[in-house]
Amino acid sequence: MKIQRHIPQLALVDCNNFYVSCERVFRPDLINTPVVALSNNDGCVISRSNEAKALGIKMGQPWFEAKELEREHGVLALSSNYALYADMSNRVMSILSQFTPTQEVYSIDESFLDLSGINNLRSVSYKIKETVGKWTGIPVCVGIGPTKTLAKLANQVAKKHPRSKGVFNFNSLSEEQKKGLLSKIEVSQVWGVGRRLTSRLAQYNIYSVQDLKLADTPTLRAEFGVVMEKTQRELRELPCIDMTLIEPPKKQIVCSRSFGEMITDVNALKDAVSLFVSNACQKLRAQKSHASIIQVFLCTNRFRAELAQYNPCISVPLPQPTNDTVHVNRWADFLVEKMFKPGYSYKKAGVMLSEITPTTHRQMDMWEQPQEHEHASNAKLMDALDQLNNRYGRGTVTVSTQGTYLDRLDAGVGQNWKMKQTRKSPNYTTNWNDVPYA
Repeated sequence: MKIQRHIPQLALVDCNNFYVSCERVFRPDLINTPVVALSNNDGCVISRSNEAKALGIKMGQPWFEAKELEREHGVLALSSNYALYADMSNRVMSILSQFTPTQEVYSIDESFLDLSGINNLRSVSYKIKETVGKWTGIPVCVGIGPTKTLAKLANQVAKKHPRSKGVFNFNSLSEEQKKGLLSKIEVSQVWGVGRRLTSRLAQYNIYSVQDLKLADTPTLRAEFGVVMEKTQRELRELPCIDMTLIEPPKKQIVCSRSFGEMITDVNALKDAVSLFVSNACQKLRAQKSHASIIQVFLCTNRFRAELAQYNPCISVPLPQPTNDTVHVNRWADFLVEKMFKPGYSYKKAGVMLSEITPTTHRQMDMWEQPQEHEHASNAKLMDALDQLNNRYGRGTVTVSTQGTYLDRLDAGVGQNWKMKQTRKSPNYTTNWNDVPYA
């Protein structure tokens, strides 16, 4: 009696040109226009419409290199609107969760779904694509495979081949068809195989996905490690990467940013770091954790060789683990004061919180008396702050130092450290004043 092996049906749903697609939802006049979204401070291209790709604009390309295309071909460059993108992502992921209880939100524009056991898989896949497009305006493609790695490859096929109409099921192919398909795909297209690995694999005559699938496993593991062996097993339809249904709490939280203008004033640095502390502590509280170590770092502009360079970094243990923005900000303020040296132009700063543990566990200091009453009071204050900011928008309520330096700019004093967003679209879905109307 032959036992039939159950074949998993894992789907990767990926939003097409996500940032650009979000902009086009509220600007239908841009449908056939080459559009790109830019990174922080309008530096590099991080999302491209198909029309922009056809013009040769590359992912990660500095915008100043492609700026001529703006005049010659009417390319529209937009600053990143993260509030809009995050909200549209949440809407897409919420819709996808209705098709299966087993969902892993892999990134802002990608989600794995376990569709095993679902009848009429092809029609369900097209239903997913149709529903997301109709309810949000975001185009998506669906790739299905027996493993997450093959589902990723299937999604690429769904995107690049018009005949698939946005849906491709690797499981539906015969063995001969699978071999032919994998032989045509370059190994650089495999999930986790970057430029450097591609060059190293070429030294072993591994150029296509099929080559990697058939490579000698012991040699592969010895030369590239266990992660590459898992990738190969996934290509051989043996699941090695499990679905992550619940995102584990972060063990480190980093909040940093390059400034729109270089800073020479210590108060401007304190103001920026205060914002980073606020964002980091909010993330801590969201995962019901607290941190025991704070690290603050400052950076000058390494691309300006003619300027003096200085990149200090200090870590200190906190007396007790905390997620209190006010308490952590006092330490950050002290560290900025300690590291700051006049005569340097600072381009970037950041905060890292580490030694993160659940709030249900608290390691006390041997020599310091626990302040339970003060801790409970501060927790209520932070909870009220989070509720107000969640309801009325981030930054509605802040600690006293956060943003005070920027207020002086209204009077023509100081330097603006906020990142450049001269091409930013309105917050169509998260700000009442920006909600479009007919």
